[in-house]
Amino acid sequence: MRTSFLRTAAAALALLPALALTAPAATAASPSPSASGSPAPANKAGTSFLTAVNLAPGQDAAVSVSTGDYLYWAFGAAEGQTARVDLTITLAPSADRHDEPQTWSVEVFDGLRRRQACTDGVQTATAGKATGSLALSCTLREIRSWAEPWSGDPLPGSYYVRLSVPEAPQPDLGLPASVRLHVAAKGDEDNAQPEGGELKAPLVPPAGGGAATARAAAPEEPEEHWYTGWFSGWNSRWFWTLAGGALAALAGVAGYTLTRHPRGRRPARYGAVPPQSGAPQPGPYAGSGQP
Repeated sequence: MRTSFLRTAAAALALLPALALTAPAATAASPSPSASGSPAPANKAGTSFLTAVNLAPGQDAAVSVSTGDYLYWAFGAAEGQTARVDLTITLAPSADRHDEPQTWSVEVFDGLRRRQACTDGVQTATAGKATGSLALSCTLREIRSWAEPWSGDPLPGSYYVRLSVPEAPQPDLGLPASVRLHVAAKGDEDNAQPEGGELKAPLVPPAGGGAATARAAAPEEPEEHWYTGWFSGWNSRWFWTLAGGALAALAGVAGYTLTRHPRGRRPARYGAVPPQSGAPQPGPYAGSGQP
């Protein structure tokens, strides 16, 4: 029994060098997810602002879509950065498309869903039947630290990318296509020019799955006056009803007094009614029945 145990232990020790040599090879054969240093491309896109797919910094998107769909993505941009969006659209095979051209367009919106102007790039492109792919791009203005309420300057926060097909033949709608999106941002807070102001909070919209964040300001207390209670509360309706009824009664009495004639008196301007000529005058016994 003891001899068999010793033989088993010796065999196990003999296998240890072989396992040590094969372990590094197995580890090297399986690549690490973080070896590339960038997140994996997103394989889906949203269909509205509320369902936009959030992209991490440096993350791309590669999706298969149908011609005519509205596609939405969201990404974040900080103060001092200049964001750029690049898209490559691979169209359906030319044999499946018709002779009329297709027009694809890319737009970028800020957290308040205001369309931002592009300083560089092709935002709208048209593809003929022989065209196999399209390239769209948009370079935003530098993100500012603050802006006036009436202006549309880009501010720190989230931004939306919308890809659409404004014009396409009706039979081509629904044909398969593929889109690859790349978002890049250069610069940082040190590159931002001083603007003389500071943003209280970044513009972070409700993006992804309809999640919403509520932000309410503190209500202002109304100013009190001696007549404040007359216009509010449960007794305001009764007060104004009674006051209106009293005023209507007084107006009716005053109008009747001003328009009615004095009782028992005849206006002097008419005078007495003269007797009619030729008409018999009643005698002293008129109405008595005597001759």
